[in-house]
Amino acid sequence: MTQQILLFLGGGGVLYFGAEWLVRGSARLATSLGVSPIVVGLTVVSMGTSAPELVISVVASLGGNPDLAMGNVMGSNLANVGLVLGISAILRPLRVSTQVVTREVAVMLFMTVALLPLIWDQRIGRLEGLSLATMLAFYLAYVVRMGKTEGGQALENEEFTRKEISLSPRMIARDVLFVILGVTGLVLGAFAIRESAVVLAQEMGISELVIGVTLVSISTSLPELATCAVAAVRRQADIAVGNILGSNVFNIAGVLGVTSLVAPLDISGDVLRLEYPAVLVITVLLVPIVRHKLVIRRRDGVVLLSVYLALLAFVLA
Repeated sequence: MTQQILLFLGGGGVLYFGAEWLVRGSARLATSLGVSPIVVGLTVVSMGTSAPELVISVVASLGGNPDLAMGNVMGSNLANVGLVLGISAILRPLRVSTQVVTREVAVMLFMTVALLPLIWDQRIGRLEGLSLATMLAFYLAYVVRMGKTEGGQALENEEFTRKEISLSPRMIARDVLFVILGVTGLVLGAFAIRESAVVLAQEMGISELVIGVTLVSISTSLPELATCAVAAVRRQADIAVGNILGSNVFNIAGVLGVTSLVAPLDISGDVLRLEYPAVLVITVLLVPIVRHKLVIRRRDGVVLLSVYLALLAFVLA
């Protein structure tokens, strides 16, 4: 057990540095390339922090554990909004841009609602998986195109102003390297924490269902939590919020899409009865919170975290 505790703590350290490098590299890269930070958050950062969900879900599906794959996605989306955004807002209120409200929150809500008819027959086949993956491809292309049209936004932190950042290929390569190292750190840290947490839970006699809904989904959301917490402290609210919105869209369209293409997923009735309604509730709750003065305040963070804990208890009941 001592070895697992050390692995857990070591994974936490790797996770922190991975988040620090990813946020630093992404913020500089956004300014260097002249795109808004939220575009980087919705694309590079969100896909990087969702890598653990994708790998774990594909492995679970191939291993004949579709419930683990689906529960991982539902639990991660629930944790991303309630746990990650909640804690990040408590650390520092998150002021978001208007495009977050008018476009990205709407896209996340649409993808969540659109998932219901696909899982209604309690199965996601390869055709549905292809549809999800295609929607993700169109969404990412749209985000990048709109980001180039809208141009870069001035970053709040003076450390990342254009005056300090060269547009030379060397500097851009350095920022890309930071992003790659950050994503690698997040994935390795998440896996270390997940493996140690699962072993510890099993040794303590906790059921597999509780492990799947709590430890697995929360541990795969740790990259988002680490990234958003660092981004919030560094006053990069658009990267923090964009990371969550992009991760939730990617989890539904990308993770479920790719996983079901590899191996069709049979959906448990508990997903329709418990997990999906919980994700839908907290997704809808985010809309009025973000629309209120375009800021997620500390009290909003407390609300999100409280609702998350209540919904988690509902799912486990």
